Amino acid sequence: MRLRKRKVITATSLLAAVLTAIGKPFYFIFSHIFIAIAFVFYLIINIRFPKIKPSLFILTILFLSLVIYFFIFKDLPSPNELVTRDQEVSTKIYDRHDNLLYTIYKDKNRTPVKLAQIPENVKLATLAAEDAEFYNHIGFSTRGTIRAISKNITEGKLQGGSTITQQLVKNALLSSEKTYIRKIRELILSIRVEMNFTKDEILEMYLNEVSYGGTVYGIQEASKHYFDKNVEDLTLSEAALLAGLPQSPTRYSPFGNNPDLTFSRQREVLYLMKINRYITVDMEKEAIEQRITFAPNKTNIKAPHFVMYIREKLIEEYGEEVVLKGGLVVKTTLDLDIQNLAEKVAREEINKLKNLNVGNTGIVVLNPKNGEILAMVGSVDYFDTEKGGNVNVTTRPRQPGSSIKIVNYAEALTNGLTLASIVDDSPITFSVAGTTAYSPNNYDGTYKGKITVRQALAQSRNIPAVKILASYGVDKMIEMGEKMGITTWSDRSRFGLSLTLGGGETKLLELAEVYSVVANMGVKNEIKSITEIKNYKDKLLYQDKFDTSVDKVLDPRVAFLLIDVLKDNFARSPAFGTNSMLVIPNHPEVAVKTGTSNNLKDNLTIGFNSDYLVAVWVGNNDGSSMSRVASGITGAAPIWNKIMRTLIANQPSINWVTPDGLIYKDCYSRKEWFLEERQLVCP
Repeated sequence: MRLRKRKVITATSLLAAVLTAIGKPFYFIFSHIFIAIAFVFYLIINIRFPKIKPSLFILTILFLSLVIYFFIFKDLPSPNELVTRDQEVSTKIYDRHDNLLYTIYKDKNRTPVKLAQIPENVKLATLAAEDAEFYNHIGFSTRGTIRAISKNITEGKLQGGSTITQQLVKNALLSSEKTYIRKIRELILSIRVEMNFTKDEILEMYLNEVSYGGTVYGIQEASKHYFDKNVEDLTLSEAALLAGLPQSPTRYSPFGNNPDLTFSRQREVLYLMKINRYITVDMEKEAIEQRITFAPNKTNIKAPHFVMYIREKLIEEYGEEVVLKGGLVVKTTLDLDIQNLAEKVAREEINKLKNLNVGNTGIVVLNPKNGEILAMVGSVDYFDTEKGGNVNVTTRPRQPGSSIKIVNYAEALTNGLTLASIVDDSPITFSVAGTTAYSPNNYDGTYKGKITVRQALAQSRNIPAVKILASYGVDKMIEMGEKMGITTWSDRSRFGLSLTLGGGETKLLELAEVYSVVANMGVKNEIKSITEIKNYKDKLLYQDKFDTSVDKVLDPRVAFLLIDVLKDNFARSPAFGTNSMLVIPNHPEVAVKTGTSNNLKDNLTIGFNSDYLVAVWVGNNDGSSMSRVASGITGAAPIWNKIMRTLIANQPSINWVTPDGLIYKDCYSRKEWFLEERQLVCP
């Protein structure tokens, strides 16, 4: 079935035909219209205020004319510049040592094609997505303009009701600044473009000009990039997907962080095609059901998940147009050598775990002193889009297992508990009116009886952790977690005592921030990823300055107590053995904690010294359970061990500095640390 464009004769289309036939320059038409309006206005004013002198009125009109000229018409580009303009400048992202990670576009990767080469379904999908009234207006949509003005008034934001012509003018001839003057200039130029070019010529220029994401400009290169085929061979389903990208190429890219949005936007475009009568209901259904195969996304890119993370931040701050065309030069915190190490270890270790149904890993390496991201592995293979490799698991909520216990113990040690306090590791059932009874279990199914808090944390015993949380309440743990960096616990009604065992999802990046608070002796640093941004003219737009203020969210003495337990290999040996993957040879100062969700969907290891913090997650992107994962033996721990061991192999072992206000004394056949105001009477 051949797709058909609707042709509706309207007043605006007739006006466009008349103006085109006259062939006058727009400014000539505008000046005569302006004079006519001014004369009518004068007559009205003169009737109401007959004493106003004509000369004063004429001077006012002349003054207003000059203002309009200087603010709107002066230096207004010519429509012919659509083919003679300068090329846009690419945005470049670098690591901390000036290694180029990615060029958002180095050159516009564009292969112009004639409109006759472009299938009808591509043209109509674009019209449906961007400007269904395109063939019926003279450069602007009256309905869209009124709608935009209404939003501007009610929402206080300058928004466009942009037609394809206006988008072409904005992208090719004007800046992307959001001002009323720019919108007026855009409107005038759009009408002039419509007078200089036919509708088909404008649509052809737009389809060859528009960005489809990154370096991909024009419909032909978009076809090659996403589907490895020429534009002539695009199906309706593929055409609708591509037509949906220009609205926000980063957000809707099938190679971005959220591919589900790509197909949501595709279905929206197909729906718009249907309601505009470009396609039938059956064609819409068939296109939605068609399976799409993407070309391998082999863009020249280093640290891809980190780069996409940075790109999203830039777009949030400067807007998509500036990032794609504004020539930003971005220096980041990433260390490419550490990134390459993390990626190499990830590939090697995940290959070893395939027989355990472990398909993916996420890794974050931070400098705990300042919160800088040194490495980010969002998935083991970014380019494996069939398995969701482009998804950045370090920024996705997952269950943290027992690794979250550090928040529970941070709150408990802040409010009365000591490392020598005794807790009973024995069966218990918690019953709260209106809820199901809760009976926590230890991971090994055994009970230790009366043990110290040090032993409970070091050996990651579940029942003692739940009992400690029950003693002061879930809300207190949530408050401590949010102070330390967690943002995913906003709906407190969802959580109960299982929160301390990983019952509340967290992001690996935020969990790394939590641990960095401990490693930094209670001082919280916001996660940092960008140190400097300039434009291509070397103008400084942003620079990360050393913040002299201190955000102390945890008593440094409590942080020291937690570190002392997490580096205590002797205390954790009953659970993990004396020579587990949690031990870094010749570096007893390294503190580490593991975590595994009850359903074996998530396994984590997070450890640090004063210079490096490494957080590792393993699991499957689809949420399926792993076969067998024993924390400290398989799973995340070997990945963590290899990276941490390599990072500090040539560094001396430097012990942690003991904060003031701590007492070290004999207690229960060993020495133990106490806050000086909370010493126990020990036998």
